[in-house]
Amino acid sequence: MTPTHAQDYRYPLGLARLTEIDGAAGEAVIAALADIAPDLATAIIQFGFGEIYSRPGLSLRDREIATIAALTAMGTATPQLKVHLHGGLNVGLTRAEITEVIFQMALYAGFPAALNGMFAAKEVFADRGV
Repeated sequence: MTPTHAQDYRYPLGLARLTEIDGAAGEAVIAALADIAPDLATAIIQFGFGEIYSRPGLSLRDREIATIAALTAMGTATPQLKVHLHGGLNVGLTRAEITEVIFQMALYAGFPAALNGMFAAKEVFADRGV
């Protein structure tokens, strides 16, 4: 996969950041978009990971806490939540920290969203042997 604008530094930066956080899971999402929406994959890499995840000010660990909280609160993004739960573990979050972030969302997003998030976390923890 190549960036739309070859001179754009964000693509290689974003691809490196995506791999650092999500490893094979992130790469699988990008690969799954190749035949239907390669420009969306490029945007995720360039903007999401090359711009936002590469900004100074928050560690990757802190960014994954925020992302897990947001995806849990949405309640409609379970596949993306699972990718970022893996990412959270990859950047040093513990099982206890992740479950506490999801539990916190019960207050702001409601118990159904927190339950869905917790069950997604349970699957990821089982997959990872955590």
